[in-house]
Amino acid sequence: MANAHGLHPPSSILHPLFLAGPTAVGKSAVALALAEKLGGEIISVDSMQVYRGLDIGTAKPTAAERARVPHHLIDFAELTEAFDAAKFVALAQQAVVEIQSRGRVPIFCGGTGLYFKAYLEGLGKAPASDEKLRGELEAAPVADLLHELEQCDPPTFAKIDRQNPRRVIRAIEVIRLTGKPFSTQRAEWNLESGTRNLERFFCLTRSTPDLHARINARVDEMFARGLVEETRSLLARGLEQNKTALQAIGYRQVVEHLRGERSLPETIELVKIKTRQFAKRQMTWFRKHANAKWIELRAEMSLADACNELSERGCV
Repeated sequence: MANAHGLHPPSSILHPLFLAGPTAVGKSAVALALAEKLGGEIISVDSMQVYRGLDIGTAKPTAAERARVPHHLIDFAELTEAFDAAKFVALAQQAVVEIQSRGRVPIFCGGTGLYFKAYLEGLGKAPASDEKLRGELEAAPVADLLHELEQCDPPTFAKIDRQNPRRVIRAIEVIRLTGKPFSTQRAEWNLESGTRNLERFFCLTRSTPDLHARINARVDEMFARGLVEETRSLLARGLEQNKTALQAIGYRQVVEHLRGERSLPETIELVKIKTRQFAKRQMTWFRKHANAKWIELRAEMSLADACNELSERGCV
């Protein structure tokens, strides 16, 4: 199938492209421009954009953007549904086959490192989640779970993101289900699955002042567009019952605001802080992928310039 310029891309570039980076770095805009240039379709790698209704707070692509380029794995699940890395991998693999069958290029774009890792390295033999046990762990104080993890699996305790309850809960769940340290099992899974070619894995970055300014502007825009009203509506649809969706930065803080825990200006500032911290954790994760090609976006750089630099670094 011809791309936007009437060219049929060589079969070699129908292999997936991977575009990662921290929140607000500009991934979506670059992916959209690349998709139009190459004749591609976008696969969202975002653990929150899969949920219907989480629109403003996840910076979900607009209807106009989705009309320009087909997007996959957006608005896929209801708030009442569970969604995890295993589901993402299965659906992403299906999407890749469908996109390639149309002669188009699959472009993975997002900031959920765990989903990239699961797709690129495989899931191995990780035990399935146990609904009863998961419910018990979600009800337990995170401090208690961290103490248990420290006692049962010091290597995992030393490395895990302690600000992410989902990761902590999953580690404890696996330990209890298998009776073995989570760290040793993760090593086995990765050895078994191997690593796919990361030659087409690109990470976008910006200077810290530039990224922080973009984050602050995005948060202000989200509140101006109605994040509080959207959250109020989502609460009526069961947001608080979905522990995964409630972890989305912005929504959790607005829920606390609606409970009267802090003022709106304080909430806006807190969301900015949390988002900046999240972006830093994302960068730390992506830096561990030594084979990724890093592209620094500058404030004055146009989308065309960004696409040209990606092209020069081997995305086509």
